[in-house]
Amino acid sequence: MISFRLRYDRESKDADFHASSFSSRTLVYKGMLTTEQLGEYFPDLQDSDMESALALTHSRFSTNTFPSWPRAQPFRYLCHNGEINTLRGNKNWMYSRGGIMESPIFGDDTPFLLPAVSDHMSDSGNFDSVLELLTKASNRSLPESVMMMIPEAWQDNDNLSDSKKAFYEYNSCVMEPWDGPAMVAFTDSRYIGATLDRNGLRPSRYYVTKDDHVILSSEIGVASELPDVDVKIKHRLEPGKMFLVDFETQRIVPDNEIKEQIAAARPYADWVENGTIDLTKWADASGSQA
Repeated sequence: MISFRLRYDRESKDADFHASSFSSRTLVYKGMLTTEQLGEYFPDLQDSDMESALALTHSRFSTNTFPSWPRAQPFRYLCHNGEINTLRGNKNWMYSRGGIMESPIFGDDTPFLLPAVSDHMSDSGNFDSVLELLTKASNRSLPESVMMMIPEAWQDNDNLSDSKKAFYEYNSCVMEPWDGPAMVAFTDSRYIGATLDRNGLRPSRYYVTKDDHVILSSEIGVASELPDVDVKIKHRLEPGKMFLVDFETQRIVPDNEIKEQIAAARPYADWVENGTIDLTKWADASGSQA
């Protein structure tokens, strides 16, 4: 077994090294390429021996950042269509909580994971970096981490169960929403899925064919050559909802099922009840003046 520690200064403007992925389960192909150039630049994508259960692809012109190889999508966990409008606040909160951040997995090496955000990364890159941190440095699953970062509209929502409301309320004290408009597709090779932020201002449609292929795209017409007779399910992704395929159980997991399962995994309602202080109630009870 070979082990090593790599210290990469992501803050350096002169850094010319970027590790697309160290994963043993997923390969990341990226570059400043047009879609037609991708197969020519990476010949293994055209090799008949190349097989994969999934593919997560992204093609986009650089709009709000100067193009570079590290900023090219896809990232280690996701592809992102849209913008993160709350980015400055999200990054400031991540910087501020870095001083008290602990990881049961990395222990004393946790500081080497920080800072998780940078002004030299795009909004998509910063989102991916925090998602990677939440998933790899804790016992959270990828869908749970996505729920934390892109929550449903849970406040005053009578359609949500009490368990899901408690999950979102508790985690609102841990992680503020990364609000779009955004559609995020993600994978860690066990799961592949996508979610819309609660505003739902990005398109996302999915198809399930009769031979059990699943196609999801942020643009309508991508699967225009797919005959309707071969389609078993055709639907759109709704605001705040998650579309998820679990390769371990080999099924599409309904949004409510995966979220209820995650919300029931820990006593979030008890933590909210016993671990939070409402300043108005505290002031009334203590007789304190404003």
